[in-house]
Amino acid sequence: MFAALSDKMRPEAEVMDLARLGSLHSSTLSFMRTLVRRIMKEEWVITRDRFDLDEHGYGTAIYGIETPRDRYSFVLFSEYLSDEDRNDRVIATRWDLTMALCEGQVDDVWLEELHRNVPKQEAGRVDARVFSLSRANRSSRLFSYVLDELCAGRQPDADRIADVGYLYRTTAVYGSGKLGMADWNKVRAKFADFDRPFAPEMFICYMLRQFSLDQIDHIAMARAPHMAVALDDRLKRFFGIGNSTGLGMAPYLVNHGELFSQWVAMREAALAQVLHKATPTDWRIGLFHDLVSRAKQHFAESRTSDAEQIERNRVLIAELPLVDAWMTAQGASLETWSVLSDHARDSWSLETQELIHAICLEIHPELVNDLEERFAVTPNPVIDPAMSTAELRDVIETRYDWALEIDFSDPANSDAFWYRSEEKLEPRLGFAGADPGVEKQMPLPIGRRVRACYDLLIEDLEVHPDSDVVHFLLRHPALKSIVRRIQTMSRQTYAEIRANLADRHVRPMDLLRCKLAFFGVSKFDPRSKLWVRNTMYQGAPLIDDIGQTYDSWFLPLKPEMSEAAA
Repeated sequence: MFAALSDKMRPEAEVMDLARLGSLHSSTLSFMRTLVRRIMKEEWVITRDRFDLDEHGYGTAIYGIETPRDRYSFVLFSEYLSDEDRNDRVIATRWDLTMALCEGQVDDVWLEELHRNVPKQEAGRVDARVFSLSRANRSSRLFSYVLDELCAGRQPDADRIADVGYLYRTTAVYGSGKLGMADWNKVRAKFADFDRPFAPEMFICYMLRQFSLDQIDHIAMARAPHMAVALDDRLKRFFGIGNSTGLGMAPYLVNHGELFSQWVAMREAALAQVLHKATPTDWRIGLFHDLVSRAKQHFAESRTSDAEQIERNRVLIAELPLVDAWMTAQGASLETWSVLSDHARDSWSLETQELIHAICLEIHPELVNDLEERFAVTPNPVIDPAMSTAELRDVIETRYDWALEIDFSDPANSDAFWYRSEEKLEPRLGFAGADPGVEKQMPLPIGRRVRACYDLLIEDLEVHPDSDVVHFLLRHPALKSIVRRIQTMSRQTYAEIRANLADRHVRPMDLLRCKLAFFGVSKFDPRSKLWVRNTMYQGAPLIDDIGQTYDSWFLPLKPEMSEAAA
């Protein structure tokens, strides 16, 4: 299918533009969506096997997970945390909740070992029976408000919930071999339930959300046994899990280029299927209008204090009626969705264009969802030593023409540098002449590295016109890693993010937004150009919904509550 669609897929120069990548929205192929779809389709059985919490919600919980293939355990430790100790930074040492996703059943001996290590997070160690670790802190104001309302026998106000969207926010999620956990190769080979990218990490966040809802009901009933009410299921579904993502996530897309290219290629293949092969029937067009209407409300309900995001949301909301009107004017003459996509590219903002694409994917699951099995890839970065240097030059000029167009002698194009803070253990963005550490910068600006390689290659060709890559690297051994990357990534349909990451005005937010859209988060709330708050699993089904018919939770909306329920 991929080869057959190659001529219909959008060109690399368009797709890999960083501003466009930073305008992506979650879709039916986002990793949270595909995981929940698997849970619902296969009817996983998730039970509270242990819920030893005191009246304040502190203690130990274990959820058992039975799938058609295997059994797992979600283990969580809840501890008192003072406001002074509550810190969302990587350097924190204590949290309200810490948790682990484990294979099999956890007995008392193993539980004790987990209890000694999981609350320590980076300072602890686990074994390869653990897939993922995480920790979370309470949203104190909203948690207290919701708890007080439940204890008084009332449902909390949906508007108050919408202002925050979660009871807990995770401050890190670890997997893939870190701290002694099972590495990705083991997980993918032995545990088919989690063989998709970030599936263990996405599942531990799903279970964290479930615990947050179970815990607040438990505390309310313990505090006011004769008055308290359980949280309404409609409000439970509206709660998500909060997340704050900073620069630590940005390098991932560059450092895992082959994997990211596969993500983009599969999404673009799915989009090509829909845009060029699907027929916009009356029913599908009606569904499109419904989702546009839903999008208007969803983005109107989104909360952010960031001026740029406020403006982007404003433009998007203003353009959506124009999308509706244009579709209505087409009537029955619309033969393919590609006509809409082409018009959107010429008429509306990147946010609106990519939302239209997400909606098109949503209304054609029969053409799209099978691709969810193809997002994983085994990286194979290799050097082709026999390639001639003339051929390497041609590859650079063809696939990295965007990098060759940048004037790196201009300080504005080269004075930003990425480094890892020794004190905070987090990636940072510095500027030459203003910040120390340029000599320890990370090799993220691929464009600048390619340009340096190209300049030396041109000089080398003048002296050795018939040379090959292996002899070129013997003469310039420091270029080995960038030559390997050029050769490796040139085999990809979507090779590189087309952006100068050394630019003084680079927007790391676009990298963060892009990756989070593939994860499936919603309601982006940038706090600067360097980090963003967002919400995971808002609108997703609860474990009690498994086995029942459940509508899509694309573009979740605030529930309408009757006064009696509220």
